[in-house]
Formats: sequence, C-alpha cells, structure tokens
Amino acid sequence: QAPESFPPLRNEAAVRILRGRMKGIQGHCNSCYMDAALFSLFSCTSVLDSMLFKPFPLCDRNVQSILRDEIVNPLRKSGFVSARSMMHLREQLTEKGRCSSFTNAEKDPEEFLNLIMHQILGIEPLLRLQSGGRKEQDCYCYQIFMDKQEDLVVPDVQQLVEHSFLSSNLKLVEIPSCFIIQMPRFGKEYKMFSKIIPSLELDITDLLLDSPRECCLCGDVATLECS
Repeated sequence: QAPESFPPLRNEAAVRILRGRMKGIQGHCNSCYMDAALFSLFSCTSVLDSMLFKPFPLCDRNVQSILRDEIVNPLRKSGFVSARSMMHLREQLTEKGRCSSFTNAEKDPEEFLNLIMHQILGIEPLLRLQSGGRKEQDCYCYQIFMDKQEDLVVPDVQQLVEHSFLSSNLKLVEIPSCFIIQMPRFGKEYKMFSKIIPSLELDITDLLLDSPRECCLCGDVATLECS
C-alpha cells in the first residue's frame, strides 16, 4: 500500500497544528542541529519534497522512506515527531556515513545536509557560487560568515546575507531553486546576535553574477558596481 502523503502546512493550519506543547521535533542526545534543519526544510514548504519521493540515481530508499513516513508526514499531519523516529534516521545516517557520532554528538548542520543530500540521496547541488572571479563551486547550503558589525544589533536575514557575500567577495552564478542559509553562531559560549529577524522575502538581485541592474544615479543599465 502506498504511504500517505501530506502537503506542507500553510497559514492558519500551520499555526493550529504547530503551536503549543509537544509540537515540533522532539530533541534527544544533541539532535537539535538535525531537528531544526528538517523542521525548516519540510514543515511549511514543498521546495525539497523531491527528496521524499524522487528515485535519484544514488538514492537509498530506506533512508528516504524513514524521512518521508516517520518524520515529514507525521510533522505535517499532527505537528509532532518523536525522538524515536529521529533516532531511527540517525542510526541509518551513522551506518551510511561511517560515523558513529551521528547518534549522540552535536554536529554541524552542513555536515548533515551534505551526507543526506549528496551521499545518501544523490541530489545535485542546490547552489553555484563564485568567489572573486575564480572557479565556481557547488554546494547544498550557505553558512553566513562575517565580522562583528557594531551597527547590526538585531539584524534581519537580508542584511546578514548581503554583508556575508560582500565580505567574502561572493556571487551567485544563477538563481538557486532552493537557498538554504545557515545563520552565524559560535557554540554555547558566544552568540554574535541575540536575535535575528527572519526576512519573509529575500532579494538576491545584488548577489547575482552578471545580473543586469539599474544605475542608482541615471536609471540606465549599470556598467559599474561599487561595493
């Protein structure tokens, strides 16, 4: 029998199903990096639902079914995923990734995404970046790196992405189908920002390589860019 499929939660349904006690993905044994990543990727958006259904060339169908039937569908149906289901996935990642610490240690979200998207499901990279006119690089997510900015006390995501791209001299080679962004953090002892305001829309016009843009002085197509 084909498993049930539930669409991502939107608007009033998202508030009704996801708000309250015993909602979200239950944490256990340093799973917060994975809980937050999966909640962000699947609870309210379908942009990566191909991960759940599409038979990619290198796809591990067992991991795919656990992700779909034990995590994403329960999250969208009832708003809750148990730590037991998450541990089932973590045990599979430990086996496939040849790394025993996936079941008990805190990991970097990028390491988790690279493992499940590249090695286990065989998905093509989501982002193409170019740094300073050099060789292009492919990746699955972008982690914000930046120096402390005194004028950014409570920044939004738009400001952080622009500052990070500027300081690293980066450009997007093309418009990404999905732009996964990892916020800046420095472990348990130091946080660069106590709060970050989510930008509900992200303007990537100035981040695109060779994208035609308007001159801020005359209004014609710009030929020069001042950082």
